[in-house]
Parts: sequence; C-alpha cells; structure tokens
Amino acid sequence: MKKSIIAFAIFAIALATSTETRAQKFPRLDASPMDAAVYPKNWRNADKLVKIIYGRPQLKGRQLADLAKVSKKGVWRTGANEAPEITFYKDVLFGGKEVKAGTYTLFTIPGETNWTFVLSAVRNVWGHYSYDVKDDVLRVEGDVLTSEDPIEAFSITFEEKEEKVMMYLGWGKTIASISIKDKTSK
Repeated sequence: MKKSIIAFAIFAIALATSTETRAQKFPRLDASPMDAAVYPKNWRNADKLVKIIYGRPQLKGRQLADLAKVSKKGVWRTGANEAPEITFYKDVLFGGKEVKAGTYTLFTIPGETNWTFVLSAVRNVWGHYSYDVKDDVLRVEGDVLTSEDPIEAFSITFEEKEEKVMMYLGWGKTIASISIKDKTSK
C-alpha cells in the first residue's frame, strides 16, 4: 500500500511539473465561415446536379456597394476568403451556355441591373488577386432582384423553377440569380 501511495505521489508531481502539453491549439473561429449549397437539397438524394462551397461574410453595418463594388471590369471573389468553387456533376446549361461537368471557380462582376457570372478553370484561389481573364471558361449575365428584407450574411441557395434550377446569391437587399439546367433532362 505504501509503495502505491509513493508511486502515485511521484506520478502526480511529475504530471504537475511537466512542461510538455498535449493540448492542441486551434485558431479562433473565422468571422466569415465556409458554407455549402447543393441541389437537390435533400441529403438522401445522391443524384446531385450542383454544389458550391463559399465563404459567408457579414455586412456588420457596412454597405454591400463598398464590399462588392459595381464594376465593368473587376471581378469580385463572390463571398469571403477563398473564391467559391462550384461543381457541376453533369453537363449543364449555366445561364444558357454549355458547361462540362467538373469543378470551377466562380467570380462575379456586380452591376446595377445585372451581374456577370464568371467560371474560371483555375481552382484553389484565395480572393480574386490572381484572377486572369485568360482562365475564363465562360461569362454569362444574370439578373438582379431586390430583397424585401436585408440579408446580413452572404448566402447562396438553389430553387427549382419550372424545368431549371435557379442559383440565388443574396446579400444586403441584393439578390443576383442565374439559371442552371441539366443538359440530359428533357
């Protein structure tokens, strides 16, 4: 019994005086966390058409026009941090233009009455700083709607509408939209 107490005391002292720590150090939470939107939304349906992974910045009292500037030339990363990656699991018509199944980076060019959606072949891009027009797969115009209620966190969602799927990008009072249609469906 005495040996057990001494062994326990030595172990406790060694543990208390040890400078080595086993705890991991994790970074603070990102103010613009990553999110994903997928269509079809039902997780039980494995036959997906499209998925997009993007950063979700918050307005926090700022104006959308200061964050996603209206421009004729300059692209916006379309969210925060990394530029979004959009995966089409089937060949689609994106805004009416043909796109092969695959993963692309999505940039946008905000405008007053429409937004230009840009699919780029370059992937794993932080921001828009390395963007080069030569890597464009396509550019297509999307519509702009006005939201009744302000949208604090940048969000992307998909909704089925007639024989196509609409992708909506919402932030502030602005909602940009583009159609996606499965080329194999009739």
